[in-house]
Parts: sequence; structure tokens; C-alpha cells
Amino acid sequence: MSTVFHRSPKQTLPVAVAGDGIEIIDSTGKRYIDASGGAAVSCLGHSNQRVIDAIKRQAQQLPYAHTSFFTTGPAEELAERLVNSAPAGLEHVYFVSGGSEAIEAALKLARQYFVEKGEPQRRHFIARRQSYHGNTLGALAIGGNAWRREPFLPILIEAHHVSPCYAYREQRADETEEAFAQRLADELEQKILELGPDSVAAFVAETVVGATAGAVPPVREYFRKIRAVCDRYGVLLILDEIMSGMGRTGHLFACDEDGVAPDILTIAKGLGAGYQPIGATLVSDRIYQTIVGGSGFFQHGHTYIGHATACAAALEVQRVIAEERLLDNVQARGEQLRGRLREHYAQHPHIGDVRGRGLFVGVELVKDRASKEPFDPKLKLHAAIKREAFARGLMVYPMGGTVDGQRGDHVLLAPPFICTERDIDEIVSRLTDAIGASLASV
Repeated sequence: MSTVFHRSPKQTLPVAVAGDGIEIIDSTGKRYIDASGGAAVSCLGHSNQRVIDAIKRQAQQLPYAHTSFFTTGPAEELAERLVNSAPAGLEHVYFVSGGSEAIEAALKLARQYFVEKGEPQRRHFIARRQSYHGNTLGALAIGGNAWRREPFLPILIEAHHVSPCYAYREQRADETEEAFAQRLADELEQKILELGPDSVAAFVAETVVGATAGAVPPVREYFRKIRAVCDRYGVLLILDEIMSGMGRTGHLFACDEDGVAPDILTIAKGLGAGYQPIGATLVSDRIYQTIVGGSGFFQHGHTYIGHATACAAALEVQRVIAEERLLDNVQARGEQLRGRLREHYAQHPHIGDVRGRGLFVGVELVKDRASKEPFDPKLKLHAAIKREAFARGLMVYPMGGTVDGQRGDHVLLAPPFICTERDIDEIVSRLTDAIGASLASV
């Protein structure tokens, strides 16, 4: 019996012993195509020698130095690289160890900014229903997934939620994309006015919704309209690109495609590609200068922020992505993946939607395609798909509660940026077999 406290202690897990490109190999020799990148993490696959060598060099030279005493070359160089490619205005980088920490830093920074700015009454955070921003208490509080929040509601800070930009289910049949985006922007404005315009600190949103809804992209103009509302009332815009950022959508920063720049932006997962734990919070110069000109320090921190070896790994990951022009492949293979799925499921009675950007793709399953009625949650269709796919040597990221935190099933795909055309065809083949077997059993 294992003494590890696993996520699901009753489940017996195979032992992963090696990685080979886009595959993970277990102790029996079985190979699994990692079509979800774990949780949209392993964008370079599992055996990139350049990144492994960069980790070795840094560990031999200096594995770690606490950031209250030193900075390091890898941290400085990585921050500069990120700022040079980030949306306009994001000029400073705060390194952490993962996505939840990046969101916690963003929330605390937004609060401290307003305190130091002389607006301590700004305390409210608004996010969206069916969002997911992490599992620490602050991140969970602003997240909009009812199932994840429910057991911990008594210990969560107050947060407020508005409708998601979920066109498949929320856009009316008689509504244009622009009208839909405007309705959602108006809803945010009404929520700000309801709470009191001078009491709202920030609006938080995933640029492309990840785990809880399955690669839901915003409609055109949505974030431009949201940015305008935030600016009107002095509210900060925090974009969460922990899953969708760092090339996953075919753009290094997903919001570049939407033509907006947030005040704070969070990244993780694809930043270090799983080779080392790392995340980051990118911050506007306006916020940074307010802190520097006030107390002079950010009242926050963790032991492993700015970890030298993690920064060295992430720096090499970003060099590989740029030098091998992998974002071009993300675009091409993403179009192939969505195209193959849409072609295969064009008339399927139980596939409601295939969506996403780049190699960030969601497939939503429905009991009835015409009405979009979801399957009974008791069937746990998403769990069956994961089980059937894994048996076929395919790792995917299915979730339940797609519609409202309780009902609905989807499969999230986030394969490595190094996938070939043949890899994509194999992923689609194994996935369709797994979905077919799962539907036959419910």
C-alpha cells in the first residue's frame, strides 16, 4: 500500500518511469500519448534535452538563492524576455511556483495597490461563473465553479460573479457576437454599480476558459468591451492565462489575439513546460511604481519565488519555442485537430460543440444535440471517457459540471507543441474510440 496521499487514494495508479517526446512510459512498458499535456503543462513533451541540460548547468552552478538576499541571472533574463514579448504596459514580473500562487499574488497586489494609492475601500473582486483560477483559498474564492467551492464556502473571502463568455450556451439565437459581448459588458458594469464603483478592485477572467468549461474562447470584441468598462470605473483587469498562455493558443500571450492588455496577467504551466515548477505574475508599470513610491515593498512572498533552477528551465523552454518556431506548429496542428474532430462529429447526436484556439481544444458532449441537454451527472460520462482513453494509451483531460458546476461533460485536449500531423491523427483516432465506447456504456 502506498504511503503517498494521492488525489484519489482509492485509485491504484501506474508508475510513470520515463518520457519520450509526447509519450509517457509506465513501469510495464506501456506508452501513453499525452494529449492533454498533463493539465496543459507539458508543451515540449517529456524529454527535451536542451531544457534538461539547462537544469543541470544551473543546479551545478547555483540551484537556489533566497530572493530576500539575492537575484539571479536566470530570473533577470527570463523576466526581461517575458516583458519584451508581453502586451503593452506589462513591464515587471513576479515569479512564483505555480498558477494558484500567481493568482494569489495578483489578488494581493491589486489590493495593496489601492491601499497605497489611497483607495482602501476598493475590496471587491468580480469574476465569472464557471471560471477556475486555482485551489488556494483566495484563488478558489474568486473562481466560479460551484462544485469546487462548495465544501470551503465558510472559509472563502467574499467574491462576486457574472456570466461567462460561453457562446455555445449563453449567446441567444437572435443575438450577434457583438450584441452578446455588449450584453456581457453591460452585466459587468451593472455589477460594478451595484457594489459601488469606488469599492471594486478588479475583474478577473481566463482569456480562454480552461478546465471547468473546456477551451471556451471569447467572442470578438468581448475583452475590448470589458476593458472599456474596467477603465470607466478605475477597476483593474486581471487576465488568467495560466492554462491558455505561453503559446498554447498559438500566441505567446492569448490576449494578443483579442487586442487587449490587462493590468495584471498570470502565467504558469507552459512557462516551464513541467520541467520545473514555476509561474509568474506580470504587472503594469503603473501598479509597480505605486508600490515603489509608497511602502517600497510588496507585502507578500513564498520561499521558492524566483527559484534559480526553475527560471533557468523556463528560460530554455521559451528559447526552444521561439527558435524552433513552435507557435507556427501550434496554429497548424490546432487547425488540423479541430478540423478532424468537427469532420468526424459533424452529425454525431451526442457531440454538441468542438471549440478552442491553437492546441487548446474542447469537445462538449450532450444527451441531445438539438436541445443541448447534458447527460445525467450520475452517469459520470467524463470519467468513463478518461478511463477508456487511458486504457487505449491516451491521456486526455475530461471534466464534469461543464454547464453549471454540476451538469455537463467535456474533454479538454492540450497536446504538446511538438506534435506532428500523424500524432494529431492518432490522438483523434484513439479519442473517438474512447468516446464511442463510453457512450455505448451509458
